[in-house]
Amino acid sequence: MLEDLIKQELAKLNIAYNDFSELLCRLLDYGVINRDESGIEAQLYDRYLVCAELVEEYLNVIGLRLMHDAQFMSLRVFPPSAEVPGLIDDIHRPFNGGMRYRPSQQEVAIILILRVEYEKALREGLVDDKGCVMLAFEALSMAMSNLLKRPLPENASERMAIFKRLRQLRLIQFANEEALAGNEYWLSIQPAIVNFVSSEALDALYPSTESDVEKSNNINREAENSDVL
Repeated sequence: MLEDLIKQELAKLNIAYNDFSELLCRLLDYGVINRDESGIEAQLYDRYLVCAELVEEYLNVIGLRLMHDAQFMSLRVFPPSAEVPGLIDDIHRPFNGGMRYRPSQQEVAIILILRVEYEKALREGLVDDKGCVMLAFEALSMAMSNLLKRPLPENASERMAIFKRLRQLRLIQFANEEALAGNEYWLSIQPAIVNFVSSEALDALYPSTESDVEKSNNINREAENSDVL
């Protein structure tokens, strides 16, 4: 019966049921759609705009919430009980982490540093018209060392695995995987980093009145204790 109702609503929007299913599968599989990422994601994003209400109602049935960043044309799905910037938290929280991704300590540390660097670029007006910030590997490595007193993974394959995961989360972008094997390359921090690590979380981690040691201790504690940002 639910399938029939969905098909009826899709017919009014001139969207095929299989196309609607493809959009939902992509959202649930990747957790994020960014129109600038690829031609496929551009089509899916534009399709969402036509049937946005139906997509959100469907996800709401299974307890998922969708954040639509119209400025940077991106969609991100949040599991039940996840803290979503700009949305009221659920009263009830699940017994376990559910479908939320649990980043490693190293991934959390790098994500937090990327957020710090993005915020700094915002203050300095170094954000492009798509909301992205270019960051040299050397600058990322120095920030890790200065703020966390810990280095990036020395093993190239380990670094590549982490950066590919962050790209999958649409937090960074880079030209090619071959460049990751060396130490002279640039990363593009994507605007989705703002929704992944809120300004409130950043302020708690990086208040301006703290000493460098206190800042380092705070961010390290967050990296050790967080299973979701």
